[in-house]
Amino acid sequence: MDRRRISALAHADHPIAAPLSDTSVARLLDRALRDGTEPDGAVPDGAERDRDVRDRDVRILDLGCGEAAWLVRAVEGRPGVRAHGVDLDAGTVARARDGIAARGFGDRVTLYAQDARAFVAEEPFDVVLCVGAAHAFGGLLPTLEAVRRHLAPGGTALIGDAFWEREPRQGTLDAGFEADDYTDLGTTVDRIVADGWTPVYGHISTTEEWDEYEWSWTGSLSRWALDHPDDPDSGEALRAAAEHRSGWLHGYRRTLGFVTLVLRRTPGRVR
Repeated sequence: MDRRRISALAHADHPIAAPLSDTSVARLLDRALRDGTEPDGAVPDGAERDRDVRDRDVRILDLGCGEAAWLVRAVEGRPGVRAHGVDLDAGTVARARDGIAARGFGDRVTLYAQDARAFVAEEPFDVVLCVGAAHAFGGLLPTLEAVRRHLAPGGTALIGDAFWEREPRQGTLDAGFEADDYTDLGTTVDRIVADGWTPVYGHISTTEEWDEYEWSWTGSLSRWALDHPDDPDSGEALRAAAEHRSGWLHGYRRTLGFVTLVLRRTPGRVR
């Protein structure tokens, strides 16, 4: 069964492809769209700031956008936001375009079916995000380099990636991980800072957010398989869900963490 089809089915009930609640997503987007989008770096306070964010023209880019769930949420209630997304999977992009058009955002969200590593835009973006897609770039630091290429001066990055909550045990490694895939949270943030970025906000996914994400992932895939027993992929979908569930419950639960950071480029260290 194609890995991309598995992912599309597994995220049916949790379109944000990361262990983040709706509340967390809304708060992270609010912080990212508020911070760093003023030409002079000034950020107004209170109601004036909120009104400014809603009405101001802001360009946002999602690298590895999947079905563009982040972008849809970014444009909702913010008429000044123009969103762009890039994803390698043409089928996923096609589904996302249909959904965006049905919601009336077709004139404000533009999607590209291509490799995000090779994407070239005519203008830089005020906000560039990449949450849960660092694997597409070969890791966290290459992801930050890709974000940097597209970010306007004074702009904001929204980055989400995994880290080790604790040293991975054998069960975690048996679930398909390598010990050097990630580092602890402190080292992860230190690497980001050393790369020329300053965190201005962050969120560490809770156990409840992880559990909701994993139960949704395995449950959505399992339910589809049970509802479509005649589909040639049904049996493989059930096996994929069972293997994933076992790897989570017996391996990386409470070991694999996820942090989402709002970042600004550090003055004097802009690359």
